[in-house]
Amino acid sequence: MSHESELREMICRFGRSLFERGLTAGSSGNISVRLSDGGWLTTPTNSSLGFLDPGRLSKLDEDGRLLSGDAPTKELPLHSALYATRKDAGAIVHLHSTHSVAVSMLPDIDPANVLPPMTAYYVMRVGRTALVPYYRPGDPAVTDAIRGLAGRYSSVLLANHGPVVAGKDLEAAVYATEELEETAKLRLLLHGLNPRLLSRAQVRDLVTHFDLDGAILDESPGNAEECCTTPHHHSHKCG
Repeated sequence: MSHESELREMICRFGRSLFERGLTAGSSGNISVRLSDGGWLTTPTNSSLGFLDPGRLSKLDEDGRLLSGDAPTKELPLHSALYATRKDAGAIVHLHSTHSVAVSMLPDIDPANVLPPMTAYYVMRVGRTALVPYYRPGDPAVTDAIRGLAGRYSSVLLANHGPVVAGKDLEAAVYATEELEETAKLRLLLHGLNPRLLSRAQVRDLVTHFDLDGAILDESPGNAEECCTTPHHHSHKCG
């Protein structure tokens, strides 16, 4: 089996797993994988991640032109913008996962750091997540919004829409997306309860020990020392 064939099978296998566990419903969500020649494989438009056919996946050249397969997802602008700014990205997953979408609709989140450092695995697999304002699905204008983040984030949450997460390969992108959803679930469960978060020193230790992206330590209200370590601090950014 060729490497491309293996990637096609992997897209279908991960897509089915995400669908069957309720992380994206109906024909929502899309996946792309970057090929060694600079082109991509993507899931087709109006396709369910639970019922993908490896032979019908869209194959695009490096300029986004369709080479074979069905017509690609209309969310190509999301993928192209993130690939352009995250040169190390080998795959991108976009879902409409319930808890992540719910968090994107809250009025008290920090657009530069949507979720605080609640668990080690969120820091290790996701790092930080930016909130991008609402755009109509498929709107090319979202490209400028993502490019404006200048590659500082591999995880982006689209307001009232869902997460877009890049990884070095498909497995990493899927695992990061799942971790984002679980952290969003925790955020909602603990909203208003003033949970104890990881301290800046604990986050720094993870960054150093696991050689993570140093951008995780960029100063923001979501990971300030006092907010993370003082159980009785009542800033709504901690909730």
